[in-house]
Amino acid sequence: MSATAHPISPLRDFVISMTHLVNETQDEPTLVNKGSALLKQLIADDSWLPTFCTIHHHEYYQQFLLHTDPLERFSVVSFVWGPDHKTPIHDHCVWGLIGMLKGSEISQRFTHDSNGKLVQDGSEAILNEGEVEAVSPDIGDIHIVRNASSTENAISIHVYGANIGAVNRHTYHHETGEKKRFVSGYSSAQVPNLWDRSANPKI
Repeated sequence: MSATAHPISPLRDFVISMTHLVNETQDEPTLVNKGSALLKQLIADDSWLPTFCTIHHHEYYQQFLLHTDPLERFSVVSFVWGPDHKTPIHDHCVWGLIGMLKGSEISQRFTHDSNGKLVQDGSEAILNEGEVEAVSPDIGDIHIVRNASSTENAISIHVYGANIGAVNRHTYHHETGEKKRFVSGYSSAQVPNLWDRSANPKI
């Protein structure tokens, strides 16, 4: 899409700010706290998101890469959920931020009890438009997520402390807790062009 059709600058500004942040610190609480504030600003408006990153699949959710730091210290992705779409129980193995851009999603966290059994950790939680939540191995990393709507699509913007499409992660069997390794990859080989400033060039 052209710069005029999609004002990509909010995403570019977010990427620049996150790059400064990871240059300054690798302290996870600081990254989560300051990164959440930056992500909340980004999801206040959806006009910057390119059309190809909003397309849902009729059978399963899609994960579109928006940006990966050249040193793979963080990545930004768009998750597009069709009606009733849901994930398996899964982990991330890195810190992550989830910001709700459009619609709502419902998540249920899990943890391991003293016997190593996978059990629910608290009640289901709903993430509404404009809200941000965090995950990580330190604060809680295992959950299942679904679109809260049976009729409407939803879009969430995620930031992870790695190139999330290349991270070795795990899914978990709901009853046995058995885990299996997976690497998510991405739903498109296309990535938004953040750096075409021709519509508003710097002087």
